[in-house]
Amino acid sequence: MPDSRQLTHASDADALIATIDHRASDAGASMLRNGGSAADAAVAACAVLAVTSPHLCGLGGDLWAIVHSAGQDPVTLNASGRSGAGVDAASLRAAGHRRMPFRGNLASVPVPGCVDGLLALHQRLGRCSLPTVFGPALTLASDGFAATPLLALAAPLVDHLAVDGIDSSLRSGQLIRRPGVAHALLEILAEGRDGFYLGSFGRGLLDLGKGIFEEADLRRAQADWQPCVARDVFHHRVWSTPPNSQGYLTVAILAVAEELGLSADDQDPRWNEVLIRAALATGTERPRLLHEHTDPDVLLSDKAIAGWVHDAGNLAADTTAPAETGDTTYLAVRDHDGMTISLIASHAADFGAHLVEPGTGIFLHNRGVGFSLAPGHPAELRPRMRPPSTLSPALVTRSSHRSGGSAPDTVAVVGTMGGDSQPHLLAQHLARLLHGRMSAEAVMNAPRWVLQSHPGRGFDLWKAEQSSHIVARFEAPGPPKPPRTIPVPTVACPRGDPAVGHLQLLASQPDPGADGIWRWTGASECRVAESSVVRIPTDHGGQDTARRND
Repeated sequence: MPDSRQLTHASDADALIATIDHRASDAGASMLRNGGSAADAAVAACAVLAVTSPHLCGLGGDLWAIVHSAGQDPVTLNASGRSGAGVDAASLRAAGHRRMPFRGNLASVPVPGCVDGLLALHQRLGRCSLPTVFGPALTLASDGFAATPLLALAAPLVDHLAVDGIDSSLRSGQLIRRPGVAHALLEILAEGRDGFYLGSFGRGLLDLGKGIFEEADLRRAQADWQPCVARDVFHHRVWSTPPNSQGYLTVAILAVAEELGLSADDQDPRWNEVLIRAALATGTERPRLLHEHTDPDVLLSDKAIAGWVHDAGNLAADTTAPAETGDTTYLAVRDHDGMTISLIASHAADFGAHLVEPGTGIFLHNRGVGFSLAPGHPAELRPRMRPPSTLSPALVTRSSHRSGGSAPDTVAVVGTMGGDSQPHLLAQHLARLLHGRMSAEAVMNAPRWVLQSHPGRGFDLWKAEQSSHIVARFEAPGPPKPPRTIPVPTVACPRGDPAVGHLQLLASQPDPGADGIWRWTGASECRVAESSVVRIPTDHGGQDTARRND
């Protein structure tokens, strides 16, 4: 169950922030307490996570966000980087690769988009100065921070890189300093984006790439503002990120499940079956449909949903879909003016490509694994292209019908880590929240499942192993009754297994103690001890403090 540091209630005028690390939540809360916007809070928190959580995200990774300002429709910030000018699919195929190299190859490292994303978000919607916003991250990188249990657990994966003491000797609570990251932050403060992309990091990336990147790749901004994808489901409107993101799958799974008659009761023996069938039917098409130039209107059209409803009821015995978990971090923010931000940042798999820019010690992501190596495929690896991305934050508003034609109010801000499995997890959370009308606390505490492929890498956007098969991995205590009708084998996993994601949720719900009154609830992943949600009251005079792990 969430403890008092991972669950809080707030009035409509209060601000909230939820993250996986109390230091990030505290950084965001300090911005909100001092007149900052949700954008200031999100940037401050994400910058802290880039320092303290290199096994999840960093300045060498990507970022996506959905921003909802009062009186406007939500919009997407796509800060997923593009491949370098020197990548070549044919040479990889000639070297024997059937799919993108997972580790140790710069071809799988697009230009990192995180820094451009943070700067774009701050420039458009920030109120505090950039030195103020980056201040907490800079202090932690320079003065040091205590390693979390999750970082200590993951650190042996990068023994060979010898970066900042992040190796098999690291213990939870041990002090880590990241002077190279601090230097990169100072260069950004001094020279803006050029301080990063053309500074120490950029020069090091060019040297490391040996022709993969050109300076023109680094000069090009990697962040763009785009329309969201959205559809009405369960009397609400669910918004997610457009292609090249797989965000449409969250919305599609819910739409298919609604058409299949999903019960509002998650204890119904067919509840899991319906959602799993919807996930398989929609996901099996992803390798064909998802690429940078996919038309988002086609993906969520009535025709597409009807086709997937049919497929869900007629799954073949050998149905496969991209389905694996992965490492990422997500944060949710709401400020005193009602602006909400749903933001996700990632290295892709744990520390990414297991490559480091040597001058700064910044880990490089491996989001390029989303490219296909199939000749002629729309997502085939090409120069200066964005790969299909598993990152898919979500935001919920009142439906287009219930909002009376005006800009809709935010109902929920929600996201999770999970690689390929993010849409599966989000569909469960949102089905419970919107259709089952469960409290945010109950949604957080409910057991989850994910679909996993074996063998799998966490980001199997393209089926390369014909022997791959799908299983449904159920968190204890598992489904309420034996899942005999679930169309894939089922296996058990212990409660709190990282495979089931790290949920952060802000939700506006009826106050059970007062008829007609709505309140906000913030819930931060109860399966991770150091996660936290912070409430900043309207008068800024106090706060519900985040969990401490000092």
